[in-house]
Amino acid sequence: MKHHLQQIHPLAWTIIIGTMFGRLVTSMSIPFLSIYLTRVLGASPTETGLTVAVSSLAGVLISFYGGYISDRIGRQIVMLVSVFSWAGVFFIFSSAQHLWVFFIANTLNGLCRAFFEPTSRALLSDITPSQHKLLVYNLRYAAINIGVVFGPIIGLYLGSAESTYPFVISGMVYVVYGLVLSFQFHVRRGDLPKHTETHAPSLREALATTTRDRVFLLVLIGTTFCELGFGHFGSTLAQYLTLNPNIEDGSRMFSYMFSLNAMTVLIVQYPIVQTAKKYSPIASLIVGNILIAGSLLLFGWAEGLVLLFISVILFTIGEVLLFTMMDLFIDRIAKPENKGIYFGTIGFNHLGSVVAPVFGGLLLGYFGAENGVSVFVPLALATALGLPFLWRARQHQLSRESKKVFQTSAQ
Repeated sequence: MKHHLQQIHPLAWTIIIGTMFGRLVTSMSIPFLSIYLTRVLGASPTETGLTVAVSSLAGVLISFYGGYISDRIGRQIVMLVSVFSWAGVFFIFSSAQHLWVFFIANTLNGLCRAFFEPTSRALLSDITPSQHKLLVYNLRYAAINIGVVFGPIIGLYLGSAESTYPFVISGMVYVVYGLVLSFQFHVRRGDLPKHTETHAPSLREALATTTRDRVFLLVLIGTTFCELGFGHFGSTLAQYLTLNPNIEDGSRMFSYMFSLNAMTVLIVQYPIVQTAKKYSPIASLIVGNILIAGSLLLFGWAEGLVLLFISVILFTIGEVLLFTMMDLFIDRIAKPENKGIYFGTIGFNHLGSVVAPVFGGLLLGYFGAENGVSVFVPLALATALGLPFLWRARQHQLSRESKKVFQTSAQ
């Protein structure tokens, strides 16, 4: 393991470590946004859901273009512009006093993420040898969750549910992250993939590249429903715990559940991935969907802390299977010159995260937070709608692999 870690590119380490600190500061502010809007500004569950959802909506609308433009003009420019812009967005959050300002700030938050995330993941793929890619993707995902372990607890004690001050810290950290990236790009410019525009496809040609790939398209649709289920953890569940009259100090409980989610990732990620890598990434996506849908059912039935925590653990295992193996799936299916396009296009599955807060907010508003079963059963069933698409994608993949084996043997 030590030898493998030494083989990781220094720029990849910068992205991994930057991701850890970035998620640390954002997880002590963004997850509390729905609570802040409800408690301090007095926004309704529907208004809160729309304000939280707009970030994902902006990301969906621009995610493809974010990956596409990084293929066209280069990863370096896209990453630097987006990371410094992201810092500015957090400063807007910190000074916001009206709901419409939070709406605009969260829209810009989604745009910055849509440019930075697929580009950074594509760059990791560019600079990492194939035998180390799964390790790098796992380290990045572990870095996310190391940050999320401590972020909510820090946010709780900084009063993130009642103050926007933590956003100032987020903005400062992203400024530092951008400066470090600038330095690394300068020092390691000889290691960066050479960018050429000679054969760069048009936007329409780039989109056609992914939509013609039937396996990818089915996985995109299936994981949209997975994202729908995943999106309820940071939105619907947070409001449910806060508004439920039968739960005492719901915001504190949510912060502990958020940290448990991250700690569980760190504990189970390595053994799960070591097992899952023996099978198709799509098989992992199928199991992940089932676990997330099942955990949502348990959230609705849970009446005590123990069952809530068990639900979080099941949810987290499903999350690990989804998000760790999705990067590996994209890396395997995309050609090197199209990786930015594929990493960007898979961002359309965040449409599920757009729908999640609105759908959950409407159910909470209609049934009330005291009726957990009525709220979470529809959410679980909607998440499970992704299973037929993922199953069909797996069948197409098996058929494609069989044809390749036949053609090879025929030659």
